[in-house]
Amino acid sequence: MLERPLKPLLTSTLYALLVFAPSLASSASDEPVSATPLDITQTIAAQRLPASAVSFAVMNPTTGRILIAQNADTPRSPASTVKILTSFAALDQLGPAYTWHTRALTRGELQDGVLDGDLVIQGGGDPYMTMERWWGFVHALRTKGLKDIRGDIIVDNSAFSLPVQDPSSFDGRPNRSYNVLPDALMVNFQSIEFSIAPDRSAHSVKVIADPAPPNLFIDNRIRFAAGRCRGAASRVDMKVTSEAWDRVVFSGALSASCGERAFSRVLLKPAQYAFGTFENLWHEQGGHFGGTLRVEPTSGEARPFAEFDSLSLAEIIRLTNKHSSNLMARHLLLTMGKERFGAPATPEKALAAFGAWSDARRLALQDVDIDNGSGLSRSTRISALQMAAVLRAAYESPYAPEFMASLPLAGLDGTLRSRMKEAPPGAVRLKTGHIDAVSAVAGYVTGASGKTYILVSLVNHMRADFGAGEPVHAALVDWILANL
Repeated sequence: MLERPLKPLLTSTLYALLVFAPSLASSASDEPVSATPLDITQTIAAQRLPASAVSFAVMNPTTGRILIAQNADTPRSPASTVKILTSFAALDQLGPAYTWHTRALTRGELQDGVLDGDLVIQGGGDPYMTMERWWGFVHALRTKGLKDIRGDIIVDNSAFSLPVQDPSSFDGRPNRSYNVLPDALMVNFQSIEFSIAPDRSAHSVKVIADPAPPNLFIDNRIRFAAGRCRGAASRVDMKVTSEAWDRVVFSGALSASCGERAFSRVLLKPAQYAFGTFENLWHEQGGHFGGTLRVEPTSGEARPFAEFDSLSLAEIIRLTNKHSSNLMARHLLLTMGKERFGAPATPEKALAAFGAWSDARRLALQDVDIDNGSGLSRSTRISALQMAAVLRAAYESPYAPEFMASLPLAGLDGTLRSRMKEAPPGAVRLKTGHIDAVSAVAGYVTGASGKTYILVSLVNHMRADFGAGEPVHAALVDWILANL
């Protein structure tokens, strides 16, 4: 339970914002409301949420005036809305054109496309090396004339120096994509897409993996069942049976009347995943290779051969926020540390870089534990006022267009694709957040006047797991649309 005692509407912090701030003069439509609007209060009550469990603030980003607020200086878990801090800090420090680099180097004699030695693949922390882009990296090597690797593949992921972490520590589900841990050579989010379908003609059940690296062993023990798709004839189980995550066993039974099932899991380890998928793509593109994998830092004798750039940071934060990618947010935070304090990236450097940035920006975030920067955390706490201050800084930034374009649009895309569909197109841009007992939104809403306002809404209560936070967020959006 995360709820806190109810606080007065106008705390000392809010009072200072409303009365003493020199820039608070604005139009009459921006006058603060003396109490929480009735429809919002009624929505909170209808969801059986105590008022103490809900924090929100609506701010004019031009003047800093708070229009309505409740418990706005109470620290709460923000879940994935904390990605606002991570993504804006990265954009503000590194700039929208920043890119990561994945490099290929050679060790040994290279002549007529034949490398009599090792190929080194040096990861630079690219947060979005999808299979399509990994194919592009392999293709770039083939285009430069490399066709035969007589030695080994050496993976150098030393750009990140991270402590041993347990991917199951958050919720006991280590192979789920949202729990994948950072790595300097992260390919395709380390994910395998499985398709399971009964084959009536062959009286069997097929398991298809995409991608299907040769170093992943799939043991298919699913029985083909007769009759209807129910009970024991509709249950399939997948178990990872090795510490290296390179062996999975499927069991259970599936009826011919059952439809195809698809899901993804994080498997192998980052270097092994990169190696296995590289080997597949290399052979598919006509290359020859018969060596093995080694994981080690690049030695001085290696010579540069090719470089493959990531998407720009502006594109990366758009993907991070639209789809709420935990891994990409974690890479952003680590990259900030590496760029400010030098390689390798470490969690300590990342947090120090974020702290130095927030101090320089005078954002008063000293008490905010950003943890890994993704919101997948039990320790991160921030108040609605602190979040609103960051959103105001982003609104006034030269990179405001890039940042605002990264937020999901209500009813149109990202994590808001199926929510708040009645809102005018383009009027609602909100980062969403949800973990156990937390529901949150933060971003910008454009009212009927054409003015844009900041909205932060944080609900910390067990009823958030049952959808109680969503009507509260929607009621706040509706109030802005109708009154501002």
